[in-house]
Amino acid sequence: MRWLSILILACASFPAQAAEVTICYNYGCAVQAKIEVDLDDLTRLDQLFEEVANAAVERGSIQLAIGFMNRVAGKQTPIRNDKGGNYDDDGVEGRMDCIDHSHTTTAYLKLIEARGLLSFHQVLEPVHRAPLLVNDHWSARIQENETGEQYAVDSWFFDNGEPAAIFPIREWLKGADPHV
Repeated sequence: MRWLSILILACASFPAQAAEVTICYNYGCAVQAKIEVDLDDLTRLDQLFEEVANAAVERGSIQLAIGFMNRVAGKQTPIRNDKGGNYDDDGVEGRMDCIDHSHTTTAYLKLIEARGLLSFHQVLEPVHRAPLLVNDHWSARIQENETGEQYAVDSWFFDNGEPAAIFPIREWLKGADPHV
């Protein structure tokens, strides 16, 4: 019992640590960068999930968390210059296409999952669509635990720091767009 007490005290004496996340930008993940999420930002991230009572509310928290994480990353990298879509930031350092967004959003979601903040969903690998063969698009993806329903978590549509769009995967695969 004494050893257990010592072990508990030893573990408790280690300070909480910042988290590191690898993001990418400049189209096709041409540039990869590690960002540090400090303890204050981790606390803010955790707070976004405090009032989660069901899967729908958790998806709302995920939308906000992705926007928040992009703002954190934008303080450390040029992704702060990213505009929604691919046309308003053409040639700008820090621009992000859907490949960059899908990989970066998946990295944020894995951090959120690793922190134990997801009670109703699990993170899956990114998903791809090409409904007209010419408009390829990628997105991060989650799955609701109880129903098995999958959702696209898509931050590509909006400027850096805005909440992500979340669509049922069936709608997203057919070309869902929050601006329509």
